[in-house]
Amino acid sequence: MQTSPLYFVDSSPLVALIGNPNCGKTAIFNLLTGSRQKVANYSGVTVERKEGKITQDDGKSIRLLDLPGVYSLYPRSLDERVTHDVLKGIAAGEKKPDIAVCVVDATNLRRTLRLALAVQRLGVPCILALNMSDLAKKRGIEIDTQALSIALNMPVISTIGIEPQGVQPLKQFLLNEFNQNTFESFIQSSQKYVPEQSDCQIQDTDKIQTILSQMGLDEINPDMISERIDHWVLHPLWGSLILGLVLFVVFQSVFVLANEPMQAIKDLSNWTGESLGPHIGIELLRSLVVDGLIAGVGGVLVFLPQILILFFFILILEESGYLPRAAYLLDRLMGSVGLSGRSFIPLLSSFACAIPGIMAARTITNTRDRIVTILISPLMTCSARLPVYTLLITAFIPEKTMALGLSMRGLVLFALYALGIVGAMAVAWVLKSLTRAGHVTRPLMMELPNYHWPTLHNVGIGLWQRAKIFLNRVGGVILVLTIGLWFLASFPTAPVGFEGAPIEASFAGYIGHALSHLFEPIGFNWQISVALIPGMAAREVVVGALGTVYAIASNSANASNELGHVLTQTWSLPTALSLLVWFVFAPQCLSTIATVKRETGSWKLPIVMLLYLFSLAYLASWITYRLSSIYL
Repeated sequence: MQTSPLYFVDSSPLVALIGNPNCGKTAIFNLLTGSRQKVANYSGVTVERKEGKITQDDGKSIRLLDLPGVYSLYPRSLDERVTHDVLKGIAAGEKKPDIAVCVVDATNLRRTLRLALAVQRLGVPCILALNMSDLAKKRGIEIDTQALSIALNMPVISTIGIEPQGVQPLKQFLLNEFNQNTFESFIQSSQKYVPEQSDCQIQDTDKIQTILSQMGLDEINPDMISERIDHWVLHPLWGSLILGLVLFVVFQSVFVLANEPMQAIKDLSNWTGESLGPHIGIELLRSLVVDGLIAGVGGVLVFLPQILILFFFILILEESGYLPRAAYLLDRLMGSVGLSGRSFIPLLSSFACAIPGIMAARTITNTRDRIVTILISPLMTCSARLPVYTLLITAFIPEKTMALGLSMRGLVLFALYALGIVGAMAVAWVLKSLTRAGHVTRPLMMELPNYHWPTLHNVGIGLWQRAKIFLNRVGGVILVLTIGLWFLASFPTAPVGFEGAPIEASFAGYIGHALSHLFEPIGFNWQISVALIPGMAAREVVVGALGTVYAIASNSANASNELGHVLTQTWSLPTALSLLVWFVFAPQCLSTIATVKRETGSWKLPIVMLLYLFSLAYLASWITYRLSSIYL
C-alpha cells in the first residue's frame, strides 16, 4: 500500500502575496521582509518558493509567502497550479493562508482586479494592496479607497512598492490583525469556493466595469512617458541598435568595473597563504590548507565582483521594465529559427543559469517549442562560465584600449557571449528544418509594463541573494570538490627518484594522462583534462581545480594566485582559445542535466543533450585549435 509523504507544516500565521506579473508584488515582499528571506522550491515541483518573515510586537513571526505572478487561478500552467493549490490549502507541506494580500496595479484596475475577485471566491480572507498609487495620482487617477473597499467587500490599502515607507500601512494592518487575533474585518469578504470558469470570468468583467464606471475610472489613462520612450526603444532599427549597445555596455563593465575589487581579493588571498603557510609545521596539512583550500576556493572567490556586476545590470534592466521590450525586439529573430517568442524569457534566464531557464520553459504550451528551448538553453553563457572566461582572457588577451575607449578584453567576452547565442540559433534552425512538418510559429503576446526607476533596495536584495548562492557554492560543492582534487593530486606520493612533477605520479596525474589522449587533438594537456572532471559538477570549479593542480605541481604557495601567469608560461594561445570555445558549447554541469531529466521525466532528452553538446564542443574546439595554430 502506497502512503502519502508526511510534511511538517509551520503553525505560524501565514500571509500570501498574490498578483499579476509586473504589479510590484515582489517589491512589496522585499520591503516587508528585508533580508529575512529564504528561497527554495515547492515540494515535488520546480516552481520557486520565496518566504520571509515579519516580526510581531510579542516577538512572534508572521510568515509571508510570495506566490508566483499569475493572471488567472484557472490552472493552465504549473505556476497557476501552485498558486491555486496554496490558496485552496491543498499544496503539499503548506497550510492554507490566513490572509491573502492581492497586489494590484492602481494604474490598470481593469485588468488586475479580476485576479482579486478570483482569490475572493476561494474563501480566503483578502486585503487589496493598491500598489503604484503614486503613479496613479500623477496620471490624474483619483481612487476612493473607501468606496472601492465597499464595492469589493474587502479592505483596500494604498501602497508604494518603491519607497521604504510605502508599505507601512499594509504592515501595520497585518500586525494589528494578528496581534488582536481577530479576522472580523474579513468575515464578510470570504465566500464559498467556486471554480473559475468562463461564466465567473464574465461576471467578474461586468462587475469590474460597473465599479469603475461608478467611481469614474472607466477611462484608460496611458503612461505618455513610457509611450514616448517606446517610440525609440521598440523601433525595428533604433530599438535593435539600443539593445545591442546595452548588451555591449554590460560586458564592457564586467571587466572595467571589477578590476580593483578583484585585485583586492587576490591580494587578500596572497596574504592569507603567505601568513598561514609558515605556521603549519606538518607538510601534508600545509599542502591541504595552502595548495588545496586557499588555492582552490580563493581562485574562484576572486570572480565574485564580476558576477555581482553582471547581475546588477540584469536586475536594473528587469526592474526598469526593459527586459520585456528586449523580448519583443527579438521575437522576429526567434521566429526565423522556428521558435515561439515565448522561448526568449527562458533563454534570457539561462544567461544567469541554465537551470532556471530550463524550468521557465514549462510555460511554453507547444511541446516541440518547449523541447527545443530546453535543448539550446545550456548554450546561453551562464554566470558560472564567467570565472573561466575571465581567467583565460586576462591571461592571454592583452589589456589594450581600442577606438572609442573600448577594451579588447571586453570585446572578446562579448564575442564569446555572441558565439553562444549564434550557436543556439543555429541548433534551433537545424531542428526547425528537421521538424518543419506541421509546425506553426506563433507570435509573442505579452504585457509590456510601464517604465520604472529601479529601486536600490530591491537591487540590493537581489545581489545579496546572488552573493549568498555563490558563497554557498564556494563553501559547499566547490570546497568539497577542491579537497577531493587535492587528495587525488597528492596521493600516492611520488617514489624516490621519480623524474617530473610529483603530481604526475598521483591518481590525478594518471587520470589526466589517460584523458589527454582524447583531448590532445583539441590542444588540451593533462592538467586541463584533470580540471574538467570536477568541472562537471560546477563550471567555476575548473578555475579552482587548475589552481590546485598547478600549485601542487610547482610546489609554490603563490602559484594559484598567479595562475594566469603560470598558464601563459605553460599553454599556447591556440590551447587557450580552444578551451574558451569548449566552454561555450560543452555541458559542464551535471545539475543542468539532472534538471532536464526532472522536467521531462525521461533520460532520453538529457542523453541527447549530452551527446550533441559534447560533439559540438569537440568539433568547435578542434576547428579553433587548428585554425589558430596556423594563423596565430
